[in-house]
Amino acid sequence: MAGLRLGPLLRYADGSCATVWVEASRPCTAEVRCADGARGEARTFQIEGHHYALVPVTGLTPGTTRAYEVFLDGTRVWPLPDSPFPPSVIRTSTEDEAVRVAFGSCRWAAPPAGEKDPFGPDALDTLSARMASSPEGERPDVLLLLGDQVYADETSDRTRRWLAARRDLNDPPGNEVADYEEYTHLYYESWLDPEVRWLLSTVPSCMIFDDHDVIDDWNTSAAWLEDMRATGWWQQRLLSGLMSYWVHQHLGNLSPAELAADPLYAAVRDTPDGTDVLRAFAAEADADAASVRWSYRRDFGRVRLLMVDTRAARVLDEEHRAMLDPREAEWVREQALDAPGSYDHLLVGTSLPWLLPHLVHDAEAWNAALCRGEKGARWARFGEDLRRRADLEHWAAFPESFTALTELLAEAGSGPEAPSTILVLSGDVHHAYVAEPHWRAESPDARILQLTCSPVHNSIPLSIRLGFRFGWSALARALGRRFAWHAGTPVPPVSWRKKGGPWFGNQLMTLTLRGRSARLRLEQAREVRGGRPQLATVTESELAR
Repeated sequence: MAGLRLGPLLRYADGSCATVWVEASRPCTAEVRCADGARGEARTFQIEGHHYALVPVTGLTPGTTRAYEVFLDGTRVWPLPDSPFPPSVIRTSTEDEAVRVAFGSCRWAAPPAGEKDPFGPDALDTLSARMASSPEGERPDVLLLLGDQVYADETSDRTRRWLAARRDLNDPPGNEVADYEEYTHLYYESWLDPEVRWLLSTVPSCMIFDDHDVIDDWNTSAAWLEDMRATGWWQQRLLSGLMSYWVHQHLGNLSPAELAADPLYAAVRDTPDGTDVLRAFAAEADADAASVRWSYRRDFGRVRLLMVDTRAARVLDEEHRAMLDPREAEWVREQALDAPGSYDHLLVGTSLPWLLPHLVHDAEAWNAALCRGEKGARWARFGEDLRRRADLEHWAAFPESFTALTELLAEAGSGPEAPSTILVLSGDVHHAYVAEPHWRAESPDARILQLTCSPVHNSIPLSIRLGFRFGWSALARALGRRFAWHAGTPVPPVSWRKKGGPWFGNQLMTLTLRGRSARLRLEQAREVRGGRPQLATVTESELAR
């Protein structure tokens, strides 16, 4: 009899259909049955001995909420027996409803219940507990996970013991993951957490990778990539990372229509074992970044989300360095400018912040100039070493891409059909803040903001707290200008000011978008003496009326 190994994850949901992702213990037919009779089924496909299904559920009625169950070969496997959680539900939207979007990034798996958590309460665990205790209360309509869903290069003690039972950790890559099977273990560790498992079964989610989903500093530079390719373990690590990401995260980002038109998905499902097909795809993606698009678009009524890949789509040649290859950049542009007037809010999901503390921005632009050789070979070698040590690889480290994104946001936000807001949603930097740009030329009509929120569950060393507090200061701005003067970097097309933060803690931001109005709330997971951790509101503000 087939068992449920992982999931279910409710991934896509609109007014009439949804998709539910599961992993089963053996080949079978996965079926989702809703309380009102809507249903869907799919046969599992096989990758590296694991069996997955993405079940399309059709026949849903807009504006309704219905409980669902999961069956494998006709046997009910979800809800779990004696589950303490309310039923998992699929909620369908209507275009005139408010849209509530929760987002964050950087989640290290929480330890099992009863073990001390070195990072403090997990924001997703705490959100789940609040929702479970009040099933009719407020809940997100979608959860955006903006990178570092798993940490392939920073494993827990429990995972290291598991790895040591498989292979000699004295051999590279040591206590980091090496292959597909080890990646699956990371997802089990993270997504079998009971609170997170239930949360992901009942709130649709959109995901994108960042560096730790593969390795810290992934695609920092051409020199970095050359060094990695010279090792004996990198190729298997990268292909396994891309394969596992496609299975566990990317597939669920797509709508049923996109899945039906996806030739790779069809090829994987049409063969008894899709491993070779998927590995060939991953190898092609590694050899030619332009051959695959990990970015995607989702529309939630009159809210448009563009989730942008800022890792695998990079051009690393120093003379043509870009955050996005030309085809990817053109696709992002087309989606942002498509059907003006058809959306009230544009959300741009990019794991790496567009607007950084001023000192960090200027240091990254200065470093990019050094690495291009503008101060000579000696400075270039110094710049490359500093780039890797200090993680100088955000939008500012790709100056032409920073300018192009800035200009695109201004264009999308201008004119009589401009949206009310354009909100750049990011994580990565282990703190939260709100920054607002001011254009040196004519200002756009939309309100444009950088909203950064991380981590969901991770460490925040004192050095990060002190560094980012200083990075936003007037003294840091002055120091940043010295970096810009030394490299001769051009003045950015925008200036910006911090409107809120920096805030430190395990946290989530939530946007409530209704018509042309927008509100933002930041909540942190905090211990409660004598009780369970709770989400505490740190700040709440109106972004647009």
